[in-house]
Amino acid sequence: MSAYAIQTEGLTKVFRNQWAGAELRAVDDISLSVPAGTAFGLLGPNGAGKTTFVKLLLSCCIPTAGRAMIFGQDSSRPEARRPVGYLPENHRFPTYLTGHDMLDFYGALSGMDSAARRRRIPELLHLVGLEERAHHLRLSSYSKGMLQRVGLAQALMHSPKLLVLDEPSDGVDPVGRHHIRAVLQELGKQGVTVFLNSHLLAEVEQFCTSVAIIQKGRVALSGSVEELTRGSGYRVEAVDVPEQLATELRAGARSAAQINGSLELFFATREEANGAIDRLRAAGVAVESLGRTRSTLEDVFIRTVEQKAA
Repeated sequence: MSAYAIQTEGLTKVFRNQWAGAELRAVDDISLSVPAGTAFGLLGPNGAGKTTFVKLLLSCCIPTAGRAMIFGQDSSRPEARRPVGYLPENHRFPTYLTGHDMLDFYGALSGMDSAARRRRIPELLHLVGLEERAHHLRLSSYSKGMLQRVGLAQALMHSPKLLVLDEPSDGVDPVGRHHIRAVLQELGKQGVTVFLNSHLLAEVEQFCTSVAIIQKGRVALSGSVEELTRGSGYRVEAVDVPEQLATELRAGARSAAQINGSLELFFATREEANGAIDRLRAAGVAVESLGRTRSTLEDVFIRTVEQKAA
């Protein structure tokens, strides 16, 4: 078994309009690797190529160049895709079926025998919190959040080793998003690789260990969430700082804020932060906290997209 759940090498998809004589490079020479057993987030603005990348990965469309591999096998081979569970963004399930019958239908399509389906369906309905509704309500009466949860159950029917989710929390309320995140975290503990395509950056930041940001079909930035959100500055917080000293420290800080008697100072370097602490202690002022500043994943995303668009 490959150490990587997903590998792409120069993956490219070009759409050509023969009448207009134009072409669109929806995915442009993307090479990335996702280690098995990790949670990976694919990020990008609308039209960046995220969904096309997922379709290429799952062999829903043919690449113009390059290749994609799943657990070391070329993804164009049907056997390579057997360990994959997939929930597309704009799914279309048969609305005349109940949730239970829909899972039974998709389980049969994936090759599960009837005994395995009877065992698996109650487990999944309980997992996604639909066990009380799935037997009598047709999908046509489901809310968007319920459809997302039963869709997640569908993707998990055959116990996949790789779960590919395209906007799984779209239209789901905060409680539902928390529930889905808890399910995915439990799957991660079981060694399932989760590949997540989402606009909800706070959700990605809480769940994923690494991400790639794509812009205009190319990887603009990639790395671990920890590394990408780690700030380059330092924050010092002190209480009851004398006014004259506070004024002097503000002058040497990158920025400062006064909140309920607490002075927050932000410095570009460790040396500047230590110098401020020395002055505070010399004046007998209590230093409340010291730490590295951090960016949110949203900050990183916006900064990256704006830089590449410039």
